[in-house]
Amino acid sequence: MEWPLLIYRLLLPVYVLAAGPGWWLKMVRRGGMGSGLAERFGFYREDLEWEPCGEVHVHAVSVGEAMLALKLIRAWQAAEAGKKFVLAVATSTGKQVALETAPEGVRVVYQPVDFRFLVRRYLKRFEPSQIVLVEGEMWPHLMLECSRRAIPVRLVNARMSPRSRRRYDKLAEWVRPVFRHLDGVAVQEKDDAEIWVTLGVSADKVRTTGSLKFDPGPRRETVARPEFRDMIGAVNDGRPVVLAASTHVGEEPLLAASIERAGGFPVIVPRHAERRFEVREALEKAGFAVALRSDFSAPTAGRKVLVVDSTGELRAWTSEAEVVVIGKSFLAEGGQNPAEAIEAGKPVVFGPHMENFEPLASRLVDAGGAARVSVAALPGIVRDLLENPSRRERMTAAGRSVLSRHQGAVDRVIGLLGNSRNRG
Repeated sequence: MEWPLLIYRLLLPVYVLAAGPGWWLKMVRRGGMGSGLAERFGFYREDLEWEPCGEVHVHAVSVGEAMLALKLIRAWQAAEAGKKFVLAVATSTGKQVALETAPEGVRVVYQPVDFRFLVRRYLKRFEPSQIVLVEGEMWPHLMLECSRRAIPVRLVNARMSPRSRRRYDKLAEWVRPVFRHLDGVAVQEKDDAEIWVTLGVSADKVRTTGSLKFDPGPRRETVARPEFRDMIGAVNDGRPVVLAASTHVGEEPLLAASIERAGGFPVIVPRHAERRFEVREALEKAGFAVALRSDFSAPTAGRKVLVVDSTGELRAWTSEAEVVVIGKSFLAEGGQNPAEAIEAGKPVVFGPHMENFEPLASRLVDAGGAARVSVAALPGIVRDLLENPSRRERMTAAGRSVLSRHQGAVDRVIGLLGNSRNRG
C-alpha cells in the first residue's frame, strides 16, 4: 500500500469524527434532516429492485455544481433520448435543488462518505457504467474501487485557481496515486492542462473543451414570474432594480448601501438561503427595512431592501434587474459566477476578488463586458449604468462575445464522455 493512502486511511476516521458535529448542525440548519442523509452511510429508502443499474453517475458537491451537472444531463438527454442518470450530491441544499429541477430519468441520491465499505456498497447497489465528477473533489477510495471494477472515472469542467495550483504543486507526490486513476479530464483552458499531467494524469487523457459553466448554449428566454414583479413593485418606490447576486457574510449591508446611493433599489440574493435571519439582522442594524421573499410583507416606510432567501430562482430574479453586482468579490476572495447574468442580458459589476473565475473575469473587463471596481467606486459605476442604457447594451454585447468562446463546450464534453465508454 502506498504511504499517502495509508495516512489518508488513518486520518479519515479522525476527520469524520472531528468534523461530523459541525457538518450535522449545518445539515439541520439547511433543512436536510428529512432528505435521506442516511444514504451517505449506505442506507437507502428505495427498494433495490427499482434502483437504476448500469447508468452514468454524475457527482456534484455544491448547489452550483449540481446545477451544472443538470445542464450537462439535459443536453445529454437531448442528444440521446431516454438516457437515464444518477445524480449524486453532497449537501441537502444541492439535493433539494436537484429534486426540484431534475428532468425525468434522473435518480438523485447522496454521495457516500469515502470509507471503503460505504463506497463498495454504493457501487454494488448501482453498478455505474461510468462516474463523471463535476469540478468536484476526487475521493481516494471512490477512485480506487472504481479502478478495481473497471468503472471509468472522468473529471469535467476541470480548472485550478492560481492558489489551488500552488497547493497541488506542493502535494503532487501525495495526490498522484489517486489522480493517475482518472480516465479523462476535460479542462476549460489550454493553460489548465499542464497541471493535470503533473499530477499524474496521462497527457493523452487531458482534453480542452471549454467551460460547461460559461457555454451560453442556445439562447434561453427567461419566463417572467409575475409574483416576483409584484413583490418588487410593492417595495421599490419606482427605483430601478440592482441585484446583488450570491452575496457572502458582511457584503449585504455594504452592497445595499452602495446600490441605494447610486439611485437603485437593492435586491439581495445571499449565496446561502439559510443565512436569511443573519442577513436580515445585519441589514436592519444598518438602517434598512427588510422584506423577505420567503415570508413577504412590504415595509411601509424606511430604506427598503428585498432579500431573496430561496434557491434555484436566481435567473428569474436576474431578469427583473437593470444591473447585477456579483457577490463574494468585495470582502472575500474567490468571487461568484458572472456568466448567468451576462447570458440573461444584464451588465455585470464585480469587486477586486474574482480569483475563482480567472481568466474569464479579466477577459470580460478587458473586452468591456464587465466592470471591476473597488467598494468606494461601486456607487458611481452603478449610477452610470442606470443612467446610460446604451452603455448597458454595449457591456452586455461585449460580455456575450467573451462567453461565445466557450460555445459548444457542453457538446464537446458529451462527445468525450459518450464516446469513451470503456476504461482508458
